[in-house]
Amino acid sequence: MAKQFPALDDAHSKFIAEQHMFFAGSAAPDGRVNISPKGGDCLRVLGPNRVIWRNLTGSGNETAGHLLKANRMTLMWCSYTTRPLILRTYGTARCVTPDSPDWAELNANFTEHDGARQIYDQAIDLVQTSCGYAVPFMEFQQDRDTLDKWTDDRGPEDIKTYWRERNSETIDGYPTT
Repeated sequence: MAKQFPALDDAHSKFIAEQHMFFAGSAAPDGRVNISPKGGDCLRVLGPNRVIWRNLTGSGNETAGHLLKANRMTLMWCSYTTRPLILRTYGTARCVTPDSPDWAELNANFTEHDGARQIYDQAIDLVQTSCGYAVPFMEFQQDRDTLDKWTDDRGPEDIKTYWRERNSETIDGYPTT
């Protein structure tokens, strides 16, 4: 049975820290809903009602475009180990880019990465847990280094060109940041 909370408590934050991946969900008022898996060291709980996650250069840029149209985001974590649990945070989010005044402060929460293009700052208004009884058991082996290698093979200007050429709009044609 699902349980709802107004904020993250210590047990929720501990559960989040133990997970190797999470999913980010966003949608504009119309068009496609995006659900994107995220892994690596890219998320921080900054308080009971605040989570940030840093987005690296990738094949799409849906979340950035969706937030320009509808300021809402859901994050979800699933346990794939002994404890069956799904945890979701619901709320609004803002997109912080490298040219934003608070980029340096928020980015300091993470290891430097040349492919960092946004930090999403979620204001949580609801936390929900559910059983996760149907989530399979899976064993974590290691983080992939493919994106790091891809980034290392390019310089900062090549990455910015990629953003302009491949990440400037969503699959529905909405502009991104």
